[in-house]
Amino acid sequence: MQFEYPWILYLLWLVPAAGLGWLAVARRREQALARLVALPMQARLRPGGSRARPAAQAACMLSGLFLALLAAARPQWGARDEVVFRRGRDLVIALDVSRSMLADDVRPSRLARAKADLMDLIRDLRGDRAALVAFRHKAVLLCPLTTDYGFLRQALDGADIGSAPRGETDLGAAIRASLDAFQSRSASHKAVILISDGEDLQGNALAAAAEAAERGIPIFTVGIGAREGSRIPDPGGDGAYATYQGKPVVTRLDHETLLAVARKTQGAYVPLERASTATTTLGTLYREHLRKIAARDLEESLRRRHIDRFPLFLLPAVLLLTAGAGLSRGRLASGRVPADPQPPPSPAAPAVKDLNPPQREIKQL
Repeated sequence: MQFEYPWILYLLWLVPAAGLGWLAVARRREQALARLVALPMQARLRPGGSRARPAAQAACMLSGLFLALLAAARPQWGARDEVVFRRGRDLVIALDVSRSMLADDVRPSRLARAKADLMDLIRDLRGDRAALVAFRHKAVLLCPLTTDYGFLRQALDGADIGSAPRGETDLGAAIRASLDAFQSRSASHKAVILISDGEDLQGNALAAAAEAAERGIPIFTVGIGAREGSRIPDPGGDGAYATYQGKPVVTRLDHETLLAVARKTQGAYVPLERASTATTTLGTLYREHLRKIAARDLEESLRRRHIDRFPLFLLPAVLLLTAGAGLSRGRLASGRVPADPQPPPSPAAPAVKDLNPPQREIKQL
């Protein structure tokens, strides 16, 4: 036997405490009666069942309280196998880890802001499977589709510019790798989240988006960065910025490319740009857009579940408490309140005789 809420068993001390309180009250009642009526006289005046009835009431009430506490703790014994179904969606997160994501136009950097928002998104995933793809010149699957959100957070925390091969950013490769991450060719219950500054140096984004549109998989693009542009910090220098042929490298948010990819696949475009994390987050994207995608039933393995037995204790507890209330000598036992006795009518007052002499008329002379 086991209990679902074993902490309730600590309240069983209330049963003996209530019994001791009941005995103390009964003893004080007997002492008060003894001061009023002598013991030999009590045996003649009290009915035969006057002492057995309170004892039976106390036994019923205490037993009912004991069984009620056991039922509240939800005792369980025995087990049965059950097939558990859950509903969920398949989401593939494609994260840009190119050097342009190190720009600090979004504090502390574009990549750090994207990772922080993805943590917010993961907190809203309840039963949905998610995968993580990091991309630069090529895309790398860092985490396959899973509901193990702890492993997903660990993979996301380790994502940086070294997670994918160096080279010119290719959004098309990221989209194709995301499509390959799905375990089935079915188009329903699937979506891709593409987080990038939109710089597609290979120019393959729209062609890959067309493939996703043919499979019926929407792509939700998230643009992060400033449209006016920002310089890229040099990872190897102390406060230095990246240069090319002696000129500073400036990276800008490519708003048009990300918007075109989202429209082509019937998805949505969310421009984070300089928005604060309190107003625009990927958790908001999930709540407003991704939850509208129909979820599917995913069958899981058999689970052994313990059988609840609390009804076996709850029903006797209710019956005993009801019986104890019925043994009460107060209003509950009689079912009615005795009416106040009416005072007897007062006798009629006797008639008073008029003893005055009769009045005579006086003649006038």
